[in-house]
Amino acid sequence: MALKSNRLTGMFVAAGLAFSLALPASAFETRAKAAWVYDLSTETLLLEKDAQTPLPPASMSKLMTLNMLFEALRDGRITLDTQFSVSTRAKNMGGSTMFLDETDRPTVEELIQGIIVLSGNDACVTVAEGLAGTEDNFARLMNERAVALGMDNSTFANASGWPNPNQRMSMEDLGILAKRLIEEFPEYYGYFGQLEFPYDNRAPQNKNNRNPLLKLGIGADGLKTGHTQEAGYGLVGSAMQGTRRLVFVLTGLTSEAERAQESERVVNWGFRQFAEKSIAETGQEFARADVWMGDQTDVGLIAGEDMSLLLPAPLTDGITGTIEYASPLQAPILQGDKVAELVITRDGLPDARLPLVADRTVERGGFAPRLRTAYTVLKDKIGSGSDMPAPEAAQADAPAQVQ
Repeated sequence: MALKSNRLTGMFVAAGLAFSLALPASAFETRAKAAWVYDLSTETLLLEKDAQTPLPPASMSKLMTLNMLFEALRDGRITLDTQFSVSTRAKNMGGSTMFLDETDRPTVEELIQGIIVLSGNDACVTVAEGLAGTEDNFARLMNERAVALGMDNSTFANASGWPNPNQRMSMEDLGILAKRLIEEFPEYYGYFGQLEFPYDNRAPQNKNNRNPLLKLGIGADGLKTGHTQEAGYGLVGSAMQGTRRLVFVLTGLTSEAERAQESERVVNWGFRQFAEKSIAETGQEFARADVWMGDQTDVGLIAGEDMSLLLPAPLTDGITGTIEYASPLQAPILQGDKVAELVITRDGLPDARLPLVADRTVERGGFAPRLRTAYTVLKDKIGSGSDMPAPEAAQADAPAQVQ
């Protein structure tokens, strides 16, 4: 079989779908050292800059500690009311803190808020020791889990993001983790938008969430800031406007102010420079494809479901697409089988590949259709000056090579 491509022109305009691809996504230049921006609703990568490079993640790696904690909650090993003991090692952690001491027995729910809102390093060590006995054991489990989740550019040495040459994460991996926390644990995601947590009123100066976007009214509701001298200032963020949700990761910014400005810029760009548009409705036919050895000679290539796509704005001119499929299709084919792909190239974005399905069932033909197909092949070869095939080749079940 040969891969066949049908170029579509004017079809989208005729369907009232006139789009422009004039604005490349690459027009956005971020000041971050590394970045990753993703439209979760349409599963579209909008921007990546050194996104696969392992870098010091600072407190953004606390998201992995939270993932481990949420998995323990889901598995029933703990509940939100479970109390953890606090070790001297946890108490003596520097940096941002809940100000825990050995007499405390914080609940899991308090520790979640202590990690998210207060970025408590002591809370992270308490969770690590509570779940795995020691922080070293916990780091080993984090590394094993990262591999299972496809986070190929991450290694962990501790639960808090404390500077360590073996504590590294790529921006893409942080994005994978953020997507997981949003989609897999919606019952806990609300904690990421919590503005303050005055734990036992111990540290009034450290009760506020450091996420600079939460109060701006732009739909931001998570997830985690990070800062060390080595890493610079970073943010794993998410915002939702209408039906669209953006997830983004930035790192290597020079100050809190630059982190706030760049994060807001990313959110505004992601929502304002792209628009989700309908490409097809269920049952819409895009083309017809020849069928080999079937009781019907062709089949319609249709959208099996409503299809939408994220496209750059402004939307002014028409677009074209390409249909790819193995030609000819080989019977039998069931109605609804995926038999082709509609490929749309978007300026500055990855190609979109949307499935097309058969509009009907085509059974394998009997003697007459098979003889007719063999005759057609022979006729085409004679007409093109090709050598005559051997008699058994004319009756072969394998489809001809059609260019």
